[in-house]
This record gives sequence, C-alpha cells and structure tokens, in this order.
Amino acid sequence: MARVVAATVEEIGENRVRLTVEVSPDQVHHAVEHAVSDLSESVKLPGFRKGKIPTPVLVSRLGKERIYAEAVESHIRGWFWNAATRSRVRPVADPQYEFELPSAADEAWSFAATVDVQPLPDIVDWTTLEVPRVEAEVPQEAVDAEIEALRESVAELSPADGRPAREGDTVIVDLVDSEGEAQRDTVVELGTGRLAPELEAAILGATAGETKQSSYELPDGSQANVEVTVQEIQEKVLPEVDDELARAASEFETLAELRASIEATLRSQLDAEIDSAFRSAAVDELVRASQVQPARPLVSSRAGDLLTAFARSLERRGVSLEVYLQASGGSSEQLQRQMVLEAAVSIARELALEALADRAGIEVSEDEVKAYLREEAEQAGEDADALVEDVWAHGQQESIREDLRLRAALERLAADVKPIAPEVADAREKLWTPDKEKTEADTKLWTPGSKEPA
Repeated sequence: MARVVAATVEEIGENRVRLTVEVSPDQVHHAVEHAVSDLSESVKLPGFRKGKIPTPVLVSRLGKERIYAEAVESHIRGWFWNAATRSRVRPVADPQYEFELPSAADEAWSFAATVDVQPLPDIVDWTTLEVPRVEAEVPQEAVDAEIEALRESVAELSPADGRPAREGDTVIVDLVDSEGEAQRDTVVELGTGRLAPELEAAILGATAGETKQSSYELPDGSQANVEVTVQEIQEKVLPEVDDELARAASEFETLAELRASIEATLRSQLDAEIDSAFRSAAVDELVRASQVQPARPLVSSRAGDLLTAFARSLERRGVSLEVYLQASGGSSEQLQRQMVLEAAVSIARELALEALADRAGIEVSEDEVKAYLREEAEQAGEDADALVEDVWAHGQQESIREDLRLRAALERLAADVKPIAPEVADAREKLWTPDKEKTEADTKLWTPGSKEPA
C-alpha cells in the first residue's frame, strides 16, 4: 500500500523545523490522475464536453507543468500533514514549502516544508500524582427500581371492580371528534403521556360507560373537541417479589440470584463511568502539575474546526447555527468561547499524553493499527480488508496510529497514578499553602481572549 514518508526532520531554530517529505510514485500518479480529472471538468476546449476531454489532448493543450502544478497544489497539504503526524511534528502555523515540480507522473518526488511547531511539555513524574477516585457502591434503591420494572413487565390486568379510572390503569375508550370521526376501542395506559393531557384529565375519575367532553389545543393554535367514552377500566395486578417473580421475569430460579445479577450489571455500568471519570481526572492532573500551555495558533485552529463540525452536525438535522443560537438563548461570542475552551483543554491533554508516550517508549505498530481497523469493521458489519485498504489509500493510518498511541498512554497514566478518596482530595484542596496562589495562577490554561500569564 502506498504511503507518504517523512524522510527527515531538521531543527533550524527554537521551535522551528524543516521537514523533508518523500512522496511515493503511486501517490504522485494518484495526484496527477486527480488533477487531470479536475481540469477536464473545469477547462473549456472547443469540440469537447466537460469531463470528456482525452488525457493526451488535455496534456497537449495545457502542458505537463500546468497539470503537475495542479496535482501538487491540491495534494501537498495532505502529504505534509500525513508526514507531520508520522514524525510527531505539531505545526502552529502554515508551512513554507520548497519544491520543484515532478518531472514524471510515475516517479518518486520530494518537497521540504519549514514550519513553527509546538514543543512537547516537560511533564512531571506521573507516578507521583494522586487522583481522586470514588468507590463503586450500588444503592439498593437502584436494584429495587429494576425489580419493580420487572414486576411491571409481567403484571397482569384485571377489571377494576366498578371504581373510577386512576393513573396507572389501562382503559379502553372510544374517541369521537366534532366531525364524527371515531377511534374505537383505543387502549391507553393512563400516565404514560400517550394522550393529550386534557384527554387524560377527562378520563381520570370517570367510570366504565361514562362519556365526557374534552378539548385541547392543536399545534396550529386551533381547538379540537373530542367526546370520550370509557368502555373498560383495568388495573395492573403486580406479582409478589419472590422466587416466582424471578422465574417468570428472568432466567434465574431464585430472587436472590436475580438481585445479585441486577447488582452486578449496575456495578459494571458504574465501574465504567468511574473509570472514564478517573482517566479524565488523571490526565487533567498531569496537565495541571506539568503546567502544559498549548500554543495560541493550535487552540485557534482547533476551535475553528470544532465550530465548523458543530455547525455541520446542526445542518444534518436541518437546523442552522442562527436558529440554534436563538433557541438556546446564547450568542455567537459565547459559543466561540466555549469552543476555544474545549480546544485548549483537548490540546493540553494531547500534549501531556504524547509527552508521556515519548518518555514511556509507547509505540503502536502497523499490525496493531490494522487489527484495530479490522475489529471496528467487524463490529460495524463492514468488509475489514476494504476498510484497511481505504484507510491506507487516503493516508489516514498515521492519525489513527497516533490516536491509539495516546489511548495507550492514557491507560499507562491511569495505571500508574495513585488513586485517593475524594474526601481526602477535598480536604487537601481546602488547605492553604504559601505557594498555592502562585501555583493556581501559573497552571491556568491560556485561551484566546484571556490575558497573558504574568
């Protein structure tokens, strides 16, 4: 599979590097083909329709230099970022390129890029960090609630013995609107919100055979008038909480086994939430203790990407950014500040974890990337080989490799820090020390719009 390789990284000044990138013949050929296709769609030549211009004709009319320039211009940024990711260079500005155009479409080609970079922070010894971690305790009330839900699922219905309807009952009603259109034998469980509140209010307190009038407002602002006749009222008969319930509602023979299974499931869910929160707290403590400061251009660029992605997610749901802001009562400035904060936090975490991965010697092999992709494909029911081939064809394997490397670094961090009880952490936080004020000020993340640290 073709890929882009960063041949050399040369430091040419403080936080500035010169990256020499070699592009494989396959990648050059691919770029030239794309350029030919794009130019065929945009160039007008007498006697030819757009997109139907033969390649020899296009080359003879435009010249190889024009085509190769188009190929380089449209692909060099992707080649650069692929190489930067592979070599773990973190640009904080657009690079300055140096190159000569390719001499052929099927030969290797190289270019150089000079760019300012974000240096990795000098992190503290993470094994000395203490991070709050709560203990998983499953409240018996939560187990009782699950048992109650099971009782509801196997409850039987019986006639309500002539009493009025009340919440929780299942009623059979006829609904007739003002035009005479009827919905006969409609089954409704009161209290579930299936009917309009006004209709449920009319049914509550009614007896079997009773007819009531009700009205409610439609979405267009008009009123709907409905005649409601209660045909039957049935109440739930819940089973006793005993071994018979366990056998009827689960695969267990005893109530004790059922309760133990429910508690184990809830504990597993709680443990997963606690683990996630602990990992986040651990990396945030590493950022704080190491005083990680992401560069302004990185934060601004990431914030812009986050805002663009957010706007696109709204558009996919048919909502514009303007409509969202009006509905949420927020402003574009507030949203921008939120994105800047998220960007600053995420970049600081990535820098800290990358520094940890470097110090711990954590690497991810090509086979591990492929294994991860195959697992993802299997879970999604996709062709694993096709996914691997597509990722390599588009040069995305290096970003995936780095993501996996940071995940491994996070696992290492969570395993190495010392968990402490939250109440111990709270008590220490309240203690005043002479250097506390200075430490808090020094470790505050910079975000665009905030003042420079003193």
